[in-house]
Amino acid sequence: MKHNFGAGPGILPQEVLKQAAEAVIDFNGTGLSLLEISHRSKEFEAVLDEAVSLVKELFNVPEGYSVLFLQGGASTQFAMAPYNLLPSTGKAAYLETGVWANKALKEAKYFGEVEIVASSKESNFTYIPKDYTIPADAAYFHITSNNTIYGTQLQEFPASPVPVVCDMSSDIFSRKVNVADFGLIYAGAQKNMGPAGVTLVIVKDDLLGKVDRKIPSMFNYQTQIEGGSMYNTPPCFAIYVSMLTLRWLKAKGGVEAIEQENITKARVLYDEIDRNPLFKAVAAVEDRSNMNVCFVMENAELEKPFLKLCDERGIVGIKGHRSVGGFRASIYNALPITSIYVLIDIMQEFAENNK
Repeated sequence: MKHNFGAGPGILPQEVLKQAAEAVIDFNGTGLSLLEISHRSKEFEAVLDEAVSLVKELFNVPEGYSVLFLQGGASTQFAMAPYNLLPSTGKAAYLETGVWANKALKEAKYFGEVEIVASSKESNFTYIPKDYTIPADAAYFHITSNNTIYGTQLQEFPASPVPVVCDMSSDIFSRKVNVADFGLIYAGAQKNMGPAGVTLVIVKDDLLGKVDRKIPSMFNYQTQIEGGSMYNTPPCFAIYVSMLTLRWLKAKGGVEAIEQENITKARVLYDEIDRNPLFKAVAAVEDRSNMNVCFVMENAELEKPFLKLCDERGIVGIKGHRSVGGFRASIYNALPITSIYVLIDIMQEFAENNK
């Protein structure tokens, strides 16, 4: 058995994979593959409608917000957000907490002034900055809720005098959030929601149409809203798998239930890291992520033997990002706690054999 701790594309529920595999051969008894049906067919329109409805239900999306399923990944949203929200003579504020936040602010500079209100770059992003002021004259304030590479996560979202734009790619649907506190939420699907190829966008309608620049149709939120996420052919398979995953999440009790599971999974793993003399966590305790647990060895020479043992025992994707080194256990929604215990057993065995 494999235990998938990969950072992304991440683990998906087994029942979702089985349903998706069946749909590739025969989608809902149509005699056609999901990969070859028309996106304008009533069968696929029902999929998209259900996916949107599930997002609204699971996240309690208030009136006045639109839900979109777009292409291009969160990286396209780095540009699309300022394209639509940042006036050419305006300013956007950014919190720099990692590689993806840095990439986002670099894209925004093409469209207007960018102010970095705080950064943890000097410590290799091991913590989330706390003491900063959000400029009241900014068009929006951009944050990254969870930092996949460095294992840090905003435990609380800041109160802001301006609309908040949030990249939730690596912790979407892992915990409760108040959508009304945000002007724009975006997330690549491939951590907690579905496969790579589709990006979720939740945008407050009254923020749109206020910039003076002309926006190409594909990059215009208003065009995408008017087209119902089908201005062009959408990524049908990725949306279908996301819909199945959201169904699975609802059946488990929704975001509130999965949040408690995620808290438990993270706690037992961090407890072992803190207890085990061979390992140490890299992120500040108060900012530790419940999605990406980053840790290193006190003796770096033991890292390769530990990775070899993990591989032999079916642990997949545990090697840390090159920016941090060591190990990274990505414990997304679909990862069962039994996989956590398998990893912990290996850590304890390795420590016992390397006293």
